[in-house]
Amino acid sequence: MIPRGKIDVDIKAAEEVKTTRTYKMSQTNVQGFTDGLEALKQAIYKVLNTEKYEYPIYSFYYGIELESLMGRDRNYVKIELKRRIRECLLRDERITEVDNFQFEEAGDVLNCTFDVQSIYGSLTVSREVNI
Repeated sequence: MIPRGKIDVDIKAAEEVKTTRTYKMSQTNVQGFTDGLEALKQAIYKVLNTEKYEYPIYSFYYGIELESLMGRDRNYVKIELKRRIRECLLRDERITEVDNFQFEEAGDVLNCTFDVQSIYGSLTVSREVNI
C-alpha cells in the first residue's frame, strides 16, 4: 500500500564530530591509544619520515619529498625544505601554521627546527636532512 498525500519529514543531519584518537606508538611497539596534541605529534613524525611517492599504500599527497634534495646547493635546500615541510603539514586540518624555521649545518647534515601551531596548542619540531 502506497501512502497518498503529503508527508512532512524534518531530517536533521547529525554534526560530524572529528576525533584524533589513534594508536599510541613508541620506538618498540604500539600500545594503547592517544589523542589531541600527542596524536598530532605522531602524525607529524610519520608524515615527515615518509618519503613521498615511495610507498603505494599512501596517496600521492602524503609524505615529504626529501631524497631529491641530496647533493643540491645548501641555500636551495633550506628554501625548498621550508616550502615542502609547510606544504605537507598544512594538509592536516588540525595544523593552522608552520613557521619560525631555523637551520643548523653539521657536515652533510642539515637540522631544521620549526614551530607548529595547531588547534591543540603549539610545539617545536626538528627534522634532519642529509644534503
